[in-house]
Amino acid sequence: MNVMPAQIIHVSIARTWEDVFAFTGKPENMPLWASGLASGLMRDGEDWLGDGGPIGRIRVRFSPPNPYGILDHTVTMEDDTVVVNSMRVVPNGDGAEIMFTLLQRPDQDNAAFETDAAHVLHDLTMLKSLMERDE
Repeated sequence: MNVMPAQIIHVSIARTWEDVFAFTGKPENMPLWASGLASGLMRDGEDWLGDGGPIGRIRVRFSPPNPYGILDHTVTMEDDTVVVNSMRVVPNGDGAEIMFTLLQRPDQDNAAFETDAAHVLHDLTMLKSLMERDE
C-alpha cells in the first residue's frame, strides 16, 4: 500500500460556511481566488477546461452538488496525470473553515511540494479576503 505525504492547509473565514460553500462551489468563481486558473474555466460537458499556467491545459471535474461542504475535484493535466484534490468547507463558530488536503505526488520532490503548499495557502487566503470583503 502506497501512502503519500500530506498537508492539510486551512484558513478560517469570517463568513457563514454556507456562503463560503456556495461561492467556492461555482467553478466560474475560481479565477477570482485560485491563481492557477486566472484565465478562467470553460464548461465542457461535465468537465471544465482551463489553462493551468505552467502545467498547461487542464480538465477539471468537480464533485456533484451536495449539502455537506464537499468541494472535491480531479484535475487531469495535458500528460494525462490525474490529481485528486479533496477540499471541504465546514462550520467554525459563526464562520467557516476551508480545508484543502495536498498530497505529495510520487514524482514531486520536497521543495516542489512546499511550493505547492504555499500556493494553496495563498489561494485560500485570497478566498478569505474576497469573502470577508463582500460581507
